[in-house]
Amino acid sequence: MPPRAEAFALVCEWTQSESLRKHMLAVETAMRAYARRLGQDEEAWGVAGLIHDFDYERFPNDAQAPDAEHPAEGVRHLRGLGWPEEILEAVLGHAHYTGVPRTTPMAKALFAVDELTGLITACALVKPSRAVRDVDVAGVRKKMKDKAFARGVNRDDIVQGADALGVPLDEHIGLVLAAMQDNAAALGLAGVPQPHSASTAISSDA
Repeated sequence: MPPRAEAFALVCEWTQSESLRKHMLAVETAMRAYARRLGQDEEAWGVAGLIHDFDYERFPNDAQAPDAEHPAEGVRHLRGLGWPEEILEAVLGHAHYTGVPRTTPMAKALFAVDELTGLITACALVKPSRAVRDVDVAGVRKKMKDKAFARGVNRDDIVQGADALGVPLDEHIGLVLAAMQDNAAALGLAGVPQPHSASTAISSDA
């Protein structure tokens, strides 16, 4: 099992986009929460979430080729480093177009949380506070119905992912949301300082 530090070093080496790095950290956070819920190996699940998009910036795969670019190129690199097949299969399976079936709990969870973390992040960033603490399940469900919001998020993947895990959608959203709230600072979602109102400001002349 590769240590998390090795996975994070690869993320930083291959990905310069801060928002994409934060996305991978969010997916790691959600995967760890699901591992705890399901009694699975938290480190392995966390590393799978952390590494899943590490090659996306170099190999974006706009053509959605099943065996080239993201995630195939990244998986080839990881396989050369001796990474466990369970993680590699989960990474391949999180993209529909690879044709790799999601047969393990890890693979199902990775697919289920990937798009959802993106939607929750978008919900947080439109709050005046820019804080994930101010997001709730009802708000996420409302934004899911608004197809003009966060257009890049695939709503069907979120629904299908929860179904594959056998978890009700609201419960699925709640679990991932709570995990992201607990790790808000690392995800850049702790919010921005709010300005003091004139009525509460302390005068320097006092």
